[in-house]
Amino acid sequence: MEQDVNITIIDREGVSHTIEAPTDMAMNLMEVVRSYELAPEGTIGICGGMAMCASCQCYVLSDTPLPEKQDDEEAMLSEAFNVKDNSRLGCQIQIKPEMEGLKVQLAPAE
Repeated sequence: MEQDVNITIIDREGVSHTIEAPTDMAMNLMEVVRSYELAPEGTIGICGGMAMCASCQCYVLSDTPLPEKQDDEEAMLSEAFNVKDNSRLGCQIQIKPEMEGLKVQLAPAE
C-alpha cells in the first residue's frame, strides 16, 4: 500500500491546513479539498472535475513537481478570474507520492 502525502492547503479565509492526502485512491486535489471540507459546499468542483468551471483554481506555492497543464486546463484558466502565473485547476492534479510537501492556496471564489 502506498503512503499518504502531506499537503498544505490555504483556504479562502487564509487559514493554513496541513492534511494527509491518500495516493492510492486516484483522488485529485479538488476532491481532497472537498473531502476535508476546506471550501463551503457548492463552491468548489462545481463541474465535477471536468476542467469546465475553474471553481477549484488554486495557486501553487511550492516547487513540487506537477504534471504539465493539458489543453483543457489551459483553455479554462484563460477564461477564469484571478488567474496568476502559478494558477492550476485542482481537478487536474492527481495526488501522487511525489507530491509530498505540495503547498497551494485556493483562489478566491468568483
